Amino acid sequence: MARRFKPLASDLIEALPTGCAGCVFWESPERLEHVCGAKCDVALARGWVDRVRSEWGDCGRAAVEDGEVLGFIKYAPAPFFPQAQVMPSGPPDEKAVLIACMHISPDARQRGLGKVLMQVALRDLATRGVKTVQAYGTLQQGAFETSPVVGVEFLLRMGFTVSRPHPDVPLMQLDMRSLVSWTENLEAVLESLRIPIGVARRSPVTNCEKGNS
Repeated sequence: MARRFKPLASDLIEALPTGCAGCVFWESPERLEHVCGAKCDVALARGWVDRVRSEWGDCGRAAVEDGEVLGFIKYAPAPFFPQAQVMPSGPPDEKAVLIACMHISPDARQRGLGKVLMQVALRDLATRGVKTVQAYGTLQQGAFETSPVVGVEFLLRMGFTVSRPHPDVPLMQLDMRSLVSWTENLEAVLESLRIPIGVARRSPVTNCEKGNS
């Protein structure tokens, strides 16, 4: 089984999990409903990734197994995400890197892949000298599949604390100096997850395909 972490690149945009292929929620300046696929534009999504990689560097990681994207995490300096300026708990720190979203495909959930993706992202950011990481969290249970933000409970388990409280979408923060060393072999950790392969390849109707553009 060939399972690897790859930089989030424009050629992976259309292979992302349900509701994420072509979603430009975070790349849009107008206030949108907090649902994956609230606005979709494949060309804009591809162009955004190419621009951020050119101006700043890799802006995410994707877990890919035998050509299928099992999950991904997207991050970049806060100014690259216009939607963050209209979030309910207020805009993020402009000097922080914002983890915008993270999604796992239905067939790969409940096996620890989200934790490993976050660890891979934080290791990448640590090696690049990032000092502060922020993320918006959702307090709604069971809404993670369609939510463009990460669950608060998960963020707390990963070491984040509340930076700016809000009843629905608080802004969370992680001081990178508080992390232990990320020098362990995360490829070995990923292999230990034993995510099954050979599952039926699905072509689900995404929010983007339903015409939410």
